[in-house]
Amino acid sequence: MKNFLFQGCKDTTEETYKTKKVSRVNNYLTKRPPPIFSYFCENLSMEAFIPYQKAIVAYLSANSSEKEPRNLYDPIEYILNLGGKRLRPSLVLATAELYGVHHEKALPAAAAIEVFHNFTLVHDDIMDEAALRRGEPTIHEKWDLNTGILSGDAMLIEAYRYFENYPPSLAFSLLKLFNKTALEVCEGQQFDVDFESRSDVTESEYLQMIQYKTAVLVGCALQMGALIGKASEEESNHLYQFGLLLGTAFQIQDDYLDAFGSPENFGKTVGGDIIENKKTLLYIKAFELANEEQKASLELAYQDQTAQKVEKVKNIFRDTGAEASVKQAVQSYTELALKELEKLSVSDKKKELLIQFANSLMVRNL
Repeated sequence: MKNFLFQGCKDTTEETYKTKKVSRVNNYLTKRPPPIFSYFCENLSMEAFIPYQKAIVAYLSANSSEKEPRNLYDPIEYILNLGGKRLRPSLVLATAELYGVHHEKALPAAAAIEVFHNFTLVHDDIMDEAALRRGEPTIHEKWDLNTGILSGDAMLIEAYRYFENYPPSLAFSLLKLFNKTALEVCEGQQFDVDFESRSDVTESEYLQMIQYKTAVLVGCALQMGALIGKASEEESNHLYQFGLLLGTAFQIQDDYLDAFGSPENFGKTVGGDIIENKKTLLYIKAFELANEEQKASLELAYQDQTAQKVEKVKNIFRDTGAEASVKQAVQSYTELALKELEKLSVSDKKKELLIQFANSLMVRNL
């Protein structure tokens, strides 16, 4: 990785940011890697996240607990080592470097985001009674329910502890944002549970649910990086809105692909939301746009228990115009997200990183 754009990145990492375990980190961290951002700009695809992902994995490994009881800490290491794209913590690192601060300074905050995200997955799997996570047994299946609950609780506490690595003023700002986001994620999860037993969910309620459950953590990651990079309040707010809007577009797209994607590209069983009678935006828009006959057909199709249920519902989504409406919503939210980037004071060259990230994220055979 030569010809870095930001050789002048401020190296403001103080001794307080180093832990006794730093010697365990591989050469990627211990020899102080150069800023990754220029590599990102020169390799504009999801693969450009790999250096950030490696940095996060190394940092988490260096800070893994060797304490007892192992039945508390082994499940934590297990879920953190199951993989995943680690896009949220990567955004923390990338945004810090966007404002000239070395990504290493942002590693504690990135780790907090990653550990918190995985904590929510552990508890979500318990609530959903899921047997698999990323193709492997979930914690409550591999160990037991109580272990899943307790290890998840410990992960939440560990996430908070990462902010101890920052000076008080910065830690306060990061914690204020983190607390707001964490509570919203919980609220989004409860909205999702509540909606399962409701037939009158509105579009605005649904959008709030997916924003709280999914999008706010993307916005949080970007804003944390901006705070660490000492960006202005205005700049950090634009980045938060970019993440919120892009996260909303991504979740709407996810719902669309659940019905109309191909199993090979989507990576999940197509029609899963329909089988589970979830009130996604497709359902809400279909009910809004349908005539009385179509509404009756949709309600009847959702009660269907036969193998033809998915195709029946998809046909109604098409006939009512819900399919086209939801595709347009994905495009609209993506465009709104990109408009937030236009308001940033950084150069167009630097913005290209996040523009390409948005485009790469949204190209999923919609």
